Amino acid sequence: MSSALKHDVMALVCLALVGCGDGADEGGVPPGPLPAAVDSTLAPEGWETVANQYQSFTLTQPSTVRFGLGETWVTKELAAGSVYCFFNPDPAPGKFKTCQRKTQPVPVPELSPACATFYPSGFALSSVRQAHPIPTLAEPAKGVAVTEPTYKTCLVRTTDHAADGVSGFARNDYSRRQAFNANNTKQLVYALDGAWHVYDANTRARLKQLSGPAGDAEPQWHPTNPDLLYYLPTNGVGMKLHELNVTTGATRVVGDFAARLKARWPTANAAWTKSEGSPSADGRYWCFMVDTSDWSSVGVFTWDRDTNTILGTYDTLGERPDHVSMSPSGNYCVVSGDGARGTAAFSRDFSARTQLLSKSEHSDIALDANGDDIFVAVDYQSNAGDVFMLNIRTGVRTALFPTYVSGTATALHISGKAFAKPGWVVVSTYADYGGAQQWLHRKVMAVQLKANPTVYTLAHHRTASNGYWTEPVASVNRDFTRVLFNSNWGNGSDTDIDSYVVELPASALP
Repeated sequence: MSSALKHDVMALVCLALVGCGDGADEGGVPPGPLPAAVDSTLAPEGWETVANQYQSFTLTQPSTVRFGLGETWVTKELAAGSVYCFFNPDPAPGKFKTCQRKTQPVPVPELSPACATFYPSGFALSSVRQAHPIPTLAEPAKGVAVTEPTYKTCLVRTTDHAADGVSGFARNDYSRRQAFNANNTKQLVYALDGAWHVYDANTRARLKQLSGPAGDAEPQWHPTNPDLLYYLPTNGVGMKLHELNVTTGATRVVGDFAARLKARWPTANAAWTKSEGSPSADGRYWCFMVDTSDWSSVGVFTWDRDTNTILGTYDTLGERPDHVSMSPSGNYCVVSGDGARGTAAFSRDFSARTQLLSKSEHSDIALDANGDDIFVAVDYQSNAGDVFMLNIRTGVRTALFPTYVSGTATALHISGKAFAKPGWVVVSTYADYGGAQQWLHRKVMAVQLKANPTVYTLAHHRTASNGYWTEPVASVNRDFTRVLFNSNWGNGSDTDIDSYVVELPASALP
């Protein structure tokens, strides 16, 4: 029998049996060594890469599977069982291909069991701008829903670092990063020793300490697969992006930038966002800053996850950004800094630039109700210390509310990660000074992205400011049903800190 005929017969036999074990192809021998892991080019949304050509994989339920690459595929409906990754007819002879499984839409629970029956019919958030006294409230036990005394929202303590065996504290890392996964079943928690932990977002049980991410690893949840997250080596050293399955522990490199960056900048040593950036809302486009071994800046680049292509590069000429981030649409790389460049949004290829602010302040990039990328920040250089929004596409800036009120000032963070509820951001304020408490102080708020916005207060966070770790850094989930924040619950400690969540009905915001 000829080798070609033998190949055809074997492939048909494998398909008839649903799958075979590791086997031969093209004359009985795979051409060259098999990759040790699944190909690093990620599948587009709706598909998950499960094996490289010539590898076997297991389906736990009947699934739609395709074999090929690019725009050329053979698609089959397969039963549960072992599958050999080669389908006939070969969709692209002579080219290396992968098997991809069609993913199912992920059901997203609205509220956890603790808050599921909390809200009465007709519940409405408070939009009154008033400096309410902050009533005393005993620190809640973990997992127990309590009523936020002033604003009547469902408040749940999600961690107890002492009881959970988590080092030092168990806190949300930052406002500009998603704390909850794609279907609100897992919560990411950062510990004082630099370890990352995953909690069940509904039972509040600590599930595990992650193996891989450590310290400033910038973990980012996958936008659709609730088990996956991306992370960097600590501080981006090594210039790789990893993908981790938090359930199985399986990990792979999805972007290895080292050779390409060293060809562009020979002294390149680290590629990261400097802890405050995020990819586009669909996880496809990324923006990274590039540092040398002594943390001098050489450049910024954009990357397409789906094609593993560097789309553009920008020389910083030694002016190191404070941080960089991709916009939710993936159309802009926002480079934030306090140097002459200030904060600017660049097109993906860096051919166009829009100035956003003269310096770097606490900010985030959100979507407005029309789907435009909106830069939201505080401008302490303005007369009123405005929190403002700027449409990156049009360049139009709109003041949202002043922070200099009756001689006072306040620090704050912004979270624009509610991509499935465009037109809203979370603002958490802390460390106010200069006079009596004002309407915006010491709160977690939902702020509408429009002129003269509606501002709903969700909770008093009850943290007594004592250094960086005590900042509430409230972060919103994708559908604005959960807002996570940190608090030392008024005890004044700089490390005795846990995370708390306000859960909201999907109908709470218009």
